[in-house]
Amino acid sequence: RDVLLPKFEIPDQFIKVEDDADNGKRGENAFLRHLAYEGAAKRYPEITEEIRERLDFELATIEKTGYPGYFLIVHDFIAAARGMGVSVGPGRGSAAGSAVAYCLGITNLDPIMYDLLFERFLNPDRVSMPDIDIDFDDEGRAKVMQYVIDKYGASQVAQIITYGTMAAKSSIKDTARVLDLPLQDANEIAKLIPNLKLQKIFSLEDKVLKDVLRADELESVNRLKSLADGAGLEAETIKQARVLEGSMRNTGIHACGVIITPDDITKFVPVSLAKDSELYVTQFDNSVVESAGLLKMDFLGLKTLTLIKDTVTNVKLRHGIALDPDNFPIDDLLTYELFQRGETIGVFQYESPGMQKYMQELKPTVFADLIAMNALYRPGPMEYIPSFIKRKHGIEPITYDLDACEGYLKETYGITVYQEQVMLLSQTLAGFSKGDADVLRKAMGKKQKAVLDKMKPKFVNQAAEKGHNPKVLEKIWTDWEAFASYAFNKSHSTCYAWIAYQTAYLKAHYPAEYMAAVLSNNMNDIKQVTLFMEECRRMGLELLRPDVNESHYKFKKKKKGSVRFGMG
Repeated sequence: RDVLLPKFEIPDQFIKVEDDADNGKRGENAFLRHLAYEGAAKRYPEITEEIRERLDFELATIEKTGYPGYFLIVHDFIAAARGMGVSVGPGRGSAAGSAVAYCLGITNLDPIMYDLLFERFLNPDRVSMPDIDIDFDDEGRAKVMQYVIDKYGASQVAQIITYGTMAAKSSIKDTARVLDLPLQDANEIAKLIPNLKLQKIFSLEDKVLKDVLRADELESVNRLKSLADGAGLEAETIKQARVLEGSMRNTGIHACGVIITPDDITKFVPVSLAKDSELYVTQFDNSVVESAGLLKMDFLGLKTLTLIKDTVTNVKLRHGIALDPDNFPIDDLLTYELFQRGETIGVFQYESPGMQKYMQELKPTVFADLIAMNALYRPGPMEYIPSFIKRKHGIEPITYDLDACEGYLKETYGITVYQEQVMLLSQTLAGFSKGDADVLRKAMGKKQKAVLDKMKPKFVNQAAEKGHNPKVLEKIWTDWEAFASYAFNKSHSTCYAWIAYQTAYLKAHYPAEYMAAVLSNNMNDIKQVTLFMEECRRMGLELLRPDVNESHYKFKKKKKGSVRFGMG
């Protein structure tokens, strides 16, 4: 069914009488346009033709797909969050590709500057519900949830249920408990199960099992099968566990999903109460709730935003300087030097030993390097990192299959790293529409062979008509098919690279204040506290023991180059 959005109150001057008659959205569209252009005037020194064209395209798509209310609702609670002093992330996922979202203050990175695409978020040719996930600092998330409850009413807001099912090992243990099979025997059976469902273990042929399992796992599976063929309590346990596997075992609450309805929620979905939530909880889980046409919002708590906020507070207390992380200079030398030395312990998403090693080899000098590494440092595309590093330093030549590719592949040294690059090149080389480019991106990412087989001749023929060599086009397509399933969402990488840059900037310029915040945000994990204490010592910071006269609840910077332990 159509998405059921709650009624959003718009100012009187934008209300259109015709909307009441035909349930239209003229008023909402007019108000959204007003807010977008008002925001653009603040975001950009001058609204150029390119910016105007982009905003008009996005607003037309939003109007065509019928989602102006969605943007207005999100804009409203994000503005409220900022007003309450809650830290809001720069964006996450494909929503960062929207210039309207940027102008409304929903996201905080300019998509036009970073070549981020709106159609990656909302396809003009294939209407699907947009999905804006928002990061809040984990201490402020509850305030935003409360604002939404107060605005729309507790009877129109609900959390989403999750259903836990019985996995192979838990079904063995639960069955054993009921059948009084000794715990030791139950554990022995459970240990025999590899990372496969019981249903597969007992239905797959021996030859197939031999291909998917290691030798020791195959031996365990054969022993499990021989136990199942026996006549004792073990055999009965395995038999009943096979029946129970996949059954519902328990319910929980979705960590961040919230439903907002236009009227009392009981008119749309069945609800229940949960012991650990004061709100209603839908009895439909995530997938069903969305297909039932209900508005789902994800309110995510991100600890790093709390960490940045705490550091800013520490700096204000010690130095009287009010920092604005959203306006840190993007070309700060000290920050890039920190990345180049690989001193990234405590830096968001760049702190693993592997990433530290690659940072030392890459020696990033521009923000584009950080975005690319955020996208490449994942299983699969990691194999391209050595080549990426060599190309940056001129050890390996940077080549482009066609001259037309250079414009979009230059920042990644000729390597296709992002899905957006495939989308832009398909538009430039073959004249694909924005909608077609998004269909291609999805088909490549999900390896939809039927769709790809249909699109390939269209790509080759249309690009050949524009004067490109068909043989080279075939090669480009083959390369895309090989890499596109690894290619990452540039919008998401850009946002998270920016959060990483903010943390690195603070660590480079205000090391004691930053490490005090890092330690405070990991107080409950002794392993992490130990790791960060070591990092403090490496940085030459003195750690002062807890002191009843000086310590606060959290860790705090004291005199120059020292951090006082918190009492929390």
